[in-house]
Amino acid sequence: MSSFGATNTNPNKSHEVTSPPSDSVSSLSFSPKANFLIATSWDNQVLCSAWKDDGTTVFTGSCDKQVKMWPLLSGGQPTTVAVHDGPIKEIAWIPEMNVLATGSWDKTIKYWDTRQQNPVHTQQLPDLCCTMDVRHPLMVVGTADRNLIVFNLQNPQNEYKRIISPLKYQTRCVAAFPDQQGFLVGSIEGRVGVHHLDDALQDKNFTFRCHRENNDIYSVNSLNFHPVHHTFATAGSDGAFHFWDKNSKQRLKNMQRCSQPIPCGTFNNDGSIYAYAVCYDWSKGAETHNPTTAKNYIYLHIPQDTDVKGRSQTASTGGRR
Repeated sequence: MSSFGATNTNPNKSHEVTSPPSDSVSSLSFSPKANFLIATSWDNQVLCSAWKDDGTTVFTGSCDKQVKMWPLLSGGQPTTVAVHDGPIKEIAWIPEMNVLATGSWDKTIKYWDTRQQNPVHTQQLPDLCCTMDVRHPLMVVGTADRNLIVFNLQNPQNEYKRIISPLKYQTRCVAAFPDQQGFLVGSIEGRVGVHHLDDALQDKNFTFRCHRENNDIYSVNSLNFHPVHHTFATAGSDGAFHFWDKNSKQRLKNMQRCSQPIPCGTFNNDGSIYAYAVCYDWSKGAETHNPTTAKNYIYLHIPQDTDVKGRSQTASTGGRR
């Protein structure tokens, strides 16, 4: 993998967020009700974040094996509402069930009624939880051994389906389809898989390369569906983010590379803003990171409608396999 030649952290002229975290950004989450953005960071060893559906509460999961609940309106102190035996990598509030789902490196998924001390259910996983996404009743979990485990949350005690990732290398991120009929999976090898759950639709599954330049291959760090058009964004360790249409197998917009990796990105609730972080993503380990000189940025990109709206099925794409 080559080093970054450019020095511009904002070649796409996005809006810069002031006072970013002092260390690498680990997650970004928009409120479902308004344009409030939560950023978590390695400076407090916080790995993930999620909002309650009413926009009044934020949850954060950390390396201290706890999930904290932050009441924003009252300004009260955070309380611990979930615990694991390992760092908590993923969290999701599921309003249809009124529970919090937490995924940990202790190889479990737990479901919590935040008013109770103990989980309402603990689900064993075959390996560490690396990534998770929920579109009720669909939940997709990616584990360190390349397993992709699908749950129907109407029966969360049982796995609905388990498959080995169609990608040859470690899973980095997943995103459930907005229509709950399948999911995207991204890997460290600059590739995304599009997978349908219905056995009758397996001929529509495909993979495509992205976040590559010549012989340099970069991790796909983030996958996010647009909330209106149901196209999606990828962001990677090459410092780029792109917009895609899975139905026509097209790349809709190719954005310019930033001078550092993009570890995470997310759309706001109406898709008018795409937020992304530009900072070190730990893909080369601690030995290449100097926290005293490292710079961390959060940007807000305003996509044009043509950048995120799906196009005709008849067009082809250079990003196809």
